[in-house]
Amino acid sequence: MEIRHFHYIRTIYEMGSISRAAEKLYISQPSLSQLLKSVEKKVGAPLFDRGSQPLRPTTIGQKYLETAQRIMELDTEFHRYVEDELGCAQGTLVVGSSPFRSTYFLASFLPEFQEQYPGIRLQLAEHTSKRLEEAVLSGDADLIIATQPVDANAFSFAELYSEEMVLVLPAGHELSKQYHLPQDCRGTLPLLPIGLLKDTPFIQMHSEQKLHQQLLSLCEEAGFTPKIYLQTRSMETALTLAAAGLGATLLPMTLLRAFQPKTRPCYAALPTRPRRHALVAWRKKSYLSHAARAFIDSLVNYCRDKGDDILFLPCTWPASPLT
Repeated sequence: MEIRHFHYIRTIYEMGSISRAAEKLYISQPSLSQLLKSVEKKVGAPLFDRGSQPLRPTTIGQKYLETAQRIMELDTEFHRYVEDELGCAQGTLVVGSSPFRSTYFLASFLPEFQEQYPGIRLQLAEHTSKRLEEAVLSGDADLIIATQPVDANAFSFAELYSEEMVLVLPAGHELSKQYHLPQDCRGTLPLLPIGLLKDTPFIQMHSEQKLHQQLLSLCEEAGFTPKIYLQTRSMETALTLAAAGLGATLLPMTLLRAFQPKTRPCYAALPTRPRRHALVAWRKKSYLSHAARAFIDSLVNYCRDKGDDILFLPCTWPASPLT
């Protein structure tokens, strides 16, 4: 069977229906239905339970998907090996990143990388933390820009930088006035215990983003459960809504120094000075092409060399070995 057939069948499984899979694959539904029937005829059994919504794989279908995944991974690794043998640092590299990091981090790094490695073609896959980790484990992405924690049993990684997490409050909030909180996040920020915000509504990041749990953990340590006014996938949206007076939020200093909403909020540091650590990660024990290694090395060196020039503090810990 052709590799593309494996990809089509897996897309049906991921989308839960033939029509949605056809739309994602940019082919007609009748063509995809016919392909599925052809594959099932060769297998000798149905791959999906047509009576379930969304479609669920049969026992044989589940085995087919697992086998197809391994074959696609071997095919990808083979082509990477061939690219490496024919010429160093060439080929296509799929890099997963959140829209936030694509805008405020990779946008400053990629022009330099492109100039150094013109033979490497990059594809950006943007999503939430959870989906990015799933993408690299499934082989849909070669590398991802992620944050700690990641599963050390599933991922290898190299640390890039750390960034302080900061409270953002509306300028009209009583605590902003009481603590004389600045509307400029540069310089030393006043300290504000998060426990003082137990009666303040929060704007929280989506549950698939690690910042979601970080806020909950900080509030739990302070002895309260935050009142969530709304959730968003966009840090810029959270910052803008906090500035507009809808509540408080917790955001990385990286964003706050790079993006300013029209209405200025106020900023405060937490006494515990929480940070989060960014890294580049890949599936453990997977084959790393020359292109992937070049990207990792360049990214680690870029973070080490630029430091505050790219709006964050470089990590002091050594990078993990490329294994």
